[in-house]
This record gives sequence, C-alpha cells and structure tokens, in this order.
Amino acid sequence: MVHPTRPRRVVTRLVDGDICAYDLDTDRRGVLSPVVVCRPAAGDEVVSPAVATDLRHAYYTTLDAVVCVTPDGTAVWRWEFQPRSDQRYGHHPCCVLSADGLVVWVYRPDVMAGRDRPDQWAALDAATGALIAQADLETAGHGGLQLLHPESDHVLLNVGEGQDGSVVYRASTTGNRMDLFRYPWIDRCLIGLSPDGRHFLTVDHEQLDAAVHTFPEGDVTFVLTVDAFGHDPDSVYTEWSGGYLDRDTVVVTLLGETEDAQEWFRHYRVDARSGQVRGTFDARTDDPCGIQLLGDGTWLTTDASGHPVRWSDG
Repeated sequence: MVHPTRPRRVVTRLVDGDICAYDLDTDRRGVLSPVVVCRPAAGDEVVSPAVATDLRHAYYTTLDAVVCVTPDGTAVWRWEFQPRSDQRYGHHPCCVLSADGLVVWVYRPDVMAGRDRPDQWAALDAATGALIAQADLETAGHGGLQLLHPESDHVLLNVGEGQDGSVVYRASTTGNRMDLFRYPWIDRCLIGLSPDGRHFLTVDHEQLDAAVHTFPEGDVTFVLTVDAFGHDPDSVYTEWSGGYLDRDTVVVTLLGETEDAQEWFRHYRVDARSGQVRGTFDARTDDPCGIQLLGDGTWLTTDASGHPVRWSDG
C-alpha cells in the first residue's frame, strides 16, 4: 500500500520506442512490469522521458522540444526549442518531473545544438507547458543529469562538456525567478544524492577519485583515490557510476585492464560517513554503468528486453 502522504515512486525506461513506467512501491524484486506504457506523439523520437506519479501523463524531450502526452500519445502541450537544430548528434536535452508533479525541469544544450544562445535550464508548468523560470548557463554541454533533492524543492544539474569537463548547478524557483547556484568546479561529475539529502557523490572528470560533499554547500567530506581500494592509480580508474545504496553506504566503481588488455570493472561498498572501504559489491550486471541505486538497499539493472530488474541487498 502506498502511503497517502508520499508520492508514488516511479521510474521510466524507453522500451521499443515506448515510455514505460514502473511503480517502485509495488514491485520489490525481480523483473519489473510497467504499470503504464505511454506512446510518444506521432513522429517524435524520445531522448529523455518522465512519467507523472498519477500515471496520467508522460513528459519527454526530443532534440527540439519538450512534450506532454497522455498514455495513448495524444499531445497535451509542446514547448519548442527555437530555432530547430540541424545538428543530429552531440546534444541531448533532458527533463525531470518535480516530486509534487507540478514542474518539469528541462536542460537544453543549445550551444551544441547550433543555436545562437547559451545553454538553458528551464522550469515549466507541468499542466500547461508555460514557462515558470529560465536561466542562461555558462556551459557548452552535450547532455545533463538532473537529480531531485529528496527533502526540498532544489534540483541538481550536472552538465557534461566532453573533454572540457563537467559543471554542477543547483536551483529552485521563487515565483517566476530561478535561484541558480554554480558549484566552483569544472572537474567533478555528479553521480548521486544521499537518501536524506544531506550529501552527494561526485567523481573526478579525469577519473582519479570519488568524493562525498555536504549539501547544499558542496564542502568535501572525504575523497577516495584508487589506491584506497588497493589498486594502482596508474592503471585503474574511477568510473562515472555508482551512488547511494542506502543512507550509510556509497557504491564506487573502478575500471581497469588485465595484463592481456581485457577490461574489467568492480563495484565497492564504502561507508558513507567515514569513507572506509567495506569490500566489493555484486551489482549483478556486466555493465559498469548499468546500475541505478535507489537509496533504500535496492537497485536496478536492465534485462535483455530493456525492462528494469530490481535487486535487494542482503
């Protein structure tokens, strides 16, 4: 039974071109079955999807728009990125729906799309598509990762700029104003938020280490270099993957090669408070980035059909 004061927890996957939503409060383990399957509007190619917790609407980005549809693919509203881009690759707009379902947050990599304007971060009214607030970003990103803070209306955005690094922002809205804060790094990639919202995990853009920071300040609590896991930092790297298994446990991923040039990876458990390495973690996946940690001791991988598989710790 879903608690009446807490929104349903929903995750989405694109499967065969459709937007599938899965209820995390119903399915605890195993291959998850979608509770609703939403079709995009005719002719749309989905880049980044989200589904409302009441399952009545889906939201998604294409390369040139944000769209709200009903499950049968009927468009409710469309917010176009103008002008349309003639660049097919290198820019991946993304969206995320606020926990209360009222706001769609959208990252627009407009520079790489060839538009004569800076990258944009926008907040839209989920019911109408009307613009609530918007801010120019000092980035030229290819794509972004947006994470909702679990205890406030803040959103974190990581903008990946390829070889130029990575930039992390924090924002919320006040009326029609976006309150935007840029963290003072260009070399850290946002990986995950703790379940209580008090900390977040980053990985060095050059893959040299992982660090835990306080939220919202960004102060470093501890840093873990590769040698902390018993590996040679000249040949082993920290992957841009992992996150919070639960409030007390961070998962960090390392990459390396054997003597005969075969790649390997390994996930490790780390105490989220002390930074002490607790040992390896079997994520049940052959993809170093193919894990989505849910913060409650469970995590998702993906099966061959594209549907998520939920695993439980212990």
